[in-house]
Amino acid sequence: MKAFGKLLGLLVLGLLLIIVALGFALTHLFDPNDYKDEIRQLARDKANIELTLDGDIGWSLFPWLGLELHDARVATLAAPDQPFADLQMLGLSVRVLPLLRREVQMSDIRVEGLNLILNRDKNGHGNWEDIGKPLSASTQPANAPTEGAPATPPPAEKPSRPVKLDIDSLTVNNARVQYTDEAKNQSFSAESIQLSTGPVREGSDISVKLTAFLSASQPALKARTELAGNLRLDRALQRYQFEDMRLSGEVAGEPLQGKTVTFVAQGQLLADLAANIAEWNSLKVTANQLRALGELRVRDLDKTPRLSGGLSVAPFDLRAFMDGIGQPLPPMANGSLSKVELLTRLNGTPTSLALDELNLKVDDSNFSGRIAVDDFQRQALRVQLKADSFDADRYLPAESEADKGAKAARKSEVQNSEASSVAGAGTTPLPEQPTKVAWSTEKLLPLERLRKLDVEAELGFGKLIVDKLPIDNAVLKTQAAGGVIRVDSLRGNLYNGNFEVKGNLDARPDIPTASVQTRVAKVPVERVLESQGQTPPVRGLLTLNSDLAGKGNSEKALIDSLGGTASFTLDDGVLVNANLEQQLCQGIAFLNRKALSGEPRGKDTPFRQLSGSLNVRNGVASNPDLKARIPGLTLNGHGDVDLRVLGMDYRVGIIIEGDKSEMPDPACQVNERYVGVEWPVHCRGPLELGAKACRVDKEGLGQVAAQVAGNEVRNKLDDKIEEKLGDKVSPELKDALKGLFKR
Repeated sequence: MKAFGKLLGLLVLGLLLIIVALGFALTHLFDPNDYKDEIRQLARDKANIELTLDGDIGWSLFPWLGLELHDARVATLAAPDQPFADLQMLGLSVRVLPLLRREVQMSDIRVEGLNLILNRDKNGHGNWEDIGKPLSASTQPANAPTEGAPATPPPAEKPSRPVKLDIDSLTVNNARVQYTDEAKNQSFSAESIQLSTGPVREGSDISVKLTAFLSASQPALKARTELAGNLRLDRALQRYQFEDMRLSGEVAGEPLQGKTVTFVAQGQLLADLAANIAEWNSLKVTANQLRALGELRVRDLDKTPRLSGGLSVAPFDLRAFMDGIGQPLPPMANGSLSKVELLTRLNGTPTSLALDELNLKVDDSNFSGRIAVDDFQRQALRVQLKADSFDADRYLPAESEADKGAKAARKSEVQNSEASSVAGAGTTPLPEQPTKVAWSTEKLLPLERLRKLDVEAELGFGKLIVDKLPIDNAVLKTQAAGGVIRVDSLRGNLYNGNFEVKGNLDARPDIPTASVQTRVAKVPVERVLESQGQTPPVRGLLTLNSDLAGKGNSEKALIDSLGGTASFTLDDGVLVNANLEQQLCQGIAFLNRKALSGEPRGKDTPFRQLSGSLNVRNGVASNPDLKARIPGLTLNGHGDVDLRVLGMDYRVGIIIEGDKSEMPDPACQVNERYVGVEWPVHCRGPLELGAKACRVDKEGLGQVAAQVAGNEVRNKLDDKIEEKLGDKVSPELKDALKGLFKR
């Protein structure tokens, strides 16, 4: 028995020696380089590719089945002279005996100098799509089934166990991938690709490190990237994890205007294909000053994927960030957008994204609500936000030089008109009508962008500052679609009054049209004017209703075409620095042929109500029914307001309603002779002067003198009738006689 065991051992040893000898003989006596033509033909027949082997083929048989390829190129049979892949060296080896157990145990796999060129032509066909396809029907085998003949169904395959992978490492050096799309005139490339892994085994962590230089042509971008982490594979459960993932690098190119963006993305990635979910947990992203944390989850991978999760962006300087990515913001007030912070829930699909439960902090303002893009292709934006306070003036672009010049010219003209008159005195000539255009001719609206808008927005503000106007409880509802922008409501409280504006802008034609309806109730007009840096010529509570329309794409064009109607009432007001009583004194002194002995006094004129209506046509507002109720006086007028140059030209009549006591200046004593007489006043000049641009119309005082003389004659006749008739006739008869003489 002992001898038999010894004999068996010698037999096994002899067999091993024979196998080793055969392996040595095969690897040294059999040279695969002698069969390159057969290998190329086999590649044509089985894979339908053109394989070119310029270098040597090295191989080993046992215990490792090893292979090395040098200087190989691969092309399709359709374009054999245009290889889409080539490599300098491919080296791999696999243990022979584990293959019998469907286990792949490999040593290091090394790929050197891989160059992959992918091209999609103008018809959308990719050069890699011909792999595995015959060049033509003539290349099919003779025994292939003819068209129309029933094909023999292949035998049902039994489910097989997955191949178990066991690779010591994978190394790729100096690889390059280039993709070109001729139809879109775009190209992308990844160069200097370096990939290294640890042992590749299922259920175990696989350390991965990948570096590459990426570039794109439209727009021109270049990036340096590095990816590292631990990859875990479980093909039986269809579960794939990338733990401690870290993607970092730098990006530069045309969109960044010479600036460089440094970025880092970290987290734990999971793809569970059995459950059709993918997750990015412990998400951390940095890009220059931007820092963000979050969790992302995608479900329904087998249907329409749906995104959910949360995102938190730490406070950062948005202005510095935009400047750092080559997209500087327009000049704004100092400190604007220096502190922006975001917290939100994310929900989305491949075509939409919503930021729900949004909390956004912008400088000193806090917003909450929802922002969503319902359709990326249509850029359908939906906004529902509420804010505690927001100063919009901080974020408006700086005033253009053209606007500054127009305002300076306008201010100079007003100052000259004002300097040529004495406030409230009425002794100087009328100011000249302004001639300088008060509006900008610069392009006002980006029509192409407006035509593409698809927006529905509802904004609410506890306090909103726009153009220096403090608006409380402001609400804006607007929508835009198909080139038509509607303001359904813009309302709020202003200086204890309130207002509401509705409007419509049609940006579809080359010359856009706009309409606006305005309602203002009990708003102190002087507060509004003071907020605009103007000296108010009038004070009072304004009530206004207007319906106006215009067309054009500049301030000047809109004003020049402005038309519509308006009505206004100004209650409990004051004509500032314009004493109408002094103006009347000038007229009365002129009729009395006396000179005023006192100095002109610049007092205000209070009034109970000032009202009228406007008919606007081509930028000129005609006011046919100006009325004012002043204690002891009634004012009626008519005239025009030229909005194109912000000038006015009015004829006003002032009627003394009753007997007044003597004025301090004896030259303008008012008695019953002047009761009921309409005193003519002419107002002309810049609109900003208000009543300071008014003077007594001396040309019309001749008619006033005739009327006063007529009143004196009638009064004397009345005295004579009363003296002669006394109580001899009835009062009715005396009144009839007085009326006859008056006629």
